[in-house]
Amino acid sequence: MKEPVFDIQQRTFDFALIVVKKCYQIMDKNKEFILTKQLIRSSTSVGANMREAHNTQSNKDFVYKLSICQKECAESIYWIDLLFELDGKNDSDLLKLKDEAEQLLKIIKTISINVKQKYNL
Repeated sequence: MKEPVFDIQQRTFDFALIVVKKCYQIMDKNKEFILTKQLIRSSTSVGANMREAHNTQSNKDFVYKLSICQKECAESIYWIDLLFELDGKNDSDLLKLKDEAEQLLKIIKTISINVKQKYNL
């Protein structure tokens, strides 16, 4: 994984892209399709909802979209953990993906808290 990007929209996009590529590798190598498809759905949803959040018309809607990002990020961590436990205990890529998902979750939570405090939501 490359150096973290500080633009949250770009960073969530990069996360999704790396996850999709990794899942394609797992699908090809292990013929595992159920968990990888779930991980692709949740990880790509983080970035999609972040883009939607930046185009909302109210602060409440922005916070709502961030809450979806948080849920999808947490779900992505769950699927990564399952894949790691089932077949990837030596897969450093999965560990890096989990670390990035955890960092994104913290960042998104912080943004949400700050917006709620700033606008008394």
